Amino acid sequence: MARNIGSHYTAHRVLGRGSAGTVWLGEGPEGPVAIKVLREDLAADTELVERFAHERHTLLGLEHPHIVAVRDLVITEGDAGSLALVVDLVRGPDLRTHLDRERRLAPRDAVALVAQVAGALAVAHAAGIVHRDVKPENILLDTTSRTPSALLTDFGVAQLIDEPRHGGTGGVVGTPDYMAPEIIEGLPSRAPVDIYALATVLYELLAGFTPFGGGHFGAVLRRQVTETAAELPGLPRDLWELIQQCLAKSPASRLRAPELASRLRELLPALEGLPSLNIGDPVSETDRTPAEEPAPSTAGPGEGPRAAVPLVRGAAPDSERATHTRMRVPDADELAGGAHGTARLPRSPGQRRAGSARHSASERRRRLATTITTAVLAATLAGGGWLILTGDDDRGGGPDGPVTEEPAQP
Repeated sequence: MARNIGSHYTAHRVLGRGSAGTVWLGEGPEGPVAIKVLREDLAADTELVERFAHERHTLLGLEHPHIVAVRDLVITEGDAGSLALVVDLVRGPDLRTHLDRERRLAPRDAVALVAQVAGALAVAHAAGIVHRDVKPENILLDTTSRTPSALLTDFGVAQLIDEPRHGGTGGVVGTPDYMAPEIIEGLPSRAPVDIYALATVLYELLAGFTPFGGGHFGAVLRRQVTETAAELPGLPRDLWELIQQCLAKSPASRLRAPELASRLRELLPALEGLPSLNIGDPVSETDRTPAEEPAPSTAGPGEGPRAAVPLVRGAAPDSERATHTRMRVPDADELAGGAHGTARLPRSPGQRRAGSARHSASERRRRLATTITTAVLAATLAGGGWLILTGDDDRGGGPDGPVTEEPAQP
């Protein structure tokens, strides 16, 4: 059913739903548009509405070939009040849908798309806007030309929703797979958080999985803070070093968006013709823990399951990857423990993952078996030594006759 959004726009049908609201296919004075209607509780928050209105000028002025342009912000009051962003309609899927279909991208294709997004971030950061939620779901693909073009969307939405309201403190909001370590540690979200998230997206486009994802979101957060991403075999060294620098734990060590875009474009000629990486998924059915139930596979015939899994057991597939998750900030002790052996290492299919519950149980059984074998061997050797020392006591003594003990003389 169609609904009016303000006095100039009509929403016809739902295109998608997310944590912030619902995206509609709409019509405006200048033709088709996409209208993102934020949740009712957000529209009822007076402080958020004021901040929304304050950001209007900046968002409307954010223009770049690889940014989904915001055309209008609509604020309606009353019992059926609403808060909506009217943006350009992009004819094509989001990058998540594309990646689910392709599984992995060839290095040149992945780098070309990410370079476009880095260019978009450069413009946004120069205007003082941090996206805060860069992920495949927020990167749309314009497929009207022969070569798909990436467009970054949802600028400003994450910031409006994430900031504590009514005195609320102590939480972090984001998509765990793409959250920079400083967010998890409770530090402010600056431009480097977008670089970290975009480098994670590039890693995922190349590998088919994120460097620190999988399992319960608490484990994902800990890996983001304590672990180093595993190198992808077969990736050109210059490209890997660039990804590694942008995944640095220290925000100051990461590249800025303009430099990242430039460096990625410089790598494109060397990547021409390289096939997608031939690596195994980091989690297999043989070592998956109960908290890591697999999502239904979207792979093609003959391919294994993707590494994406629900972050909460029993949740709908990928439900947390497509939304924000509000979490308590982990304390220092929680972040410090047990980093070794839990990273998502690329490996051949069927190979056990170090750090998994099944692998750990196997190791414990192996150590227990070794201990028992050692104890039995030691006992056997001790028994053999006693027999050697006593000789043939049960047959009346050794070769020189029975051994007797002279009675003590009074």
